[in-house]
Amino acid sequence: MWQRVQSLPAFVLVVMLALSGLAPLHAVEPDERLADPAQEVRARALSSGLRCLVCQNQSIDDSNAPLARDLRILLRERIAAGDDDATITRDLVARYGDFILLQPPFNPRTLVLWTAPFVLLAAGGWILFNRSRRRPAVDKTAPLTEQERENLRRLLAQDQADPHSDHPNHRA
Repeated sequence: MWQRVQSLPAFVLVVMLALSGLAPLHAVEPDERLADPAQEVRARALSSGLRCLVCQNQSIDDSNAPLARDLRILLRERIAAGDDDATITRDLVARYGDFILLQPPFNPRTLVLWTAPFVLLAAGGWILFNRSRRRPAVDKTAPLTEQERENLRRLLAQDQADPHSDHPNHRA
């Protein structure tokens, strides 16, 4: 019985992995494909580098969103019309911006996108470093001030006067 319980998570994991392999690798429908295999290879190469504007984390080649389908069809129409890859990409960037590219270029418009993680990491490190340096050292051997001694005497006297108090630090 115990062996079954231990092997159940492993079995579930194997079944999930096997079922995930049954999912289609691409969302390209058969009616979208170009008749010319060389053009279809070009279309797949281009569409795998274009971001789905709805999903934002998938290429249009992998997305089932209607907009991604429209973009795949547009891309294939442009390829069939004889446009080269650079022209198609340039026109899509002109229409949707650099965001449509899964790997946006490094240029002045995308400078913040490329440098922000490093700037934020450096700023966070600088802040942590400065805060750790500014923290005053605690002298654990420093004598009590007169005010602290008086407060301690008052608390001890109060505890001795009422030994059965409901004070949270009181131990019976």
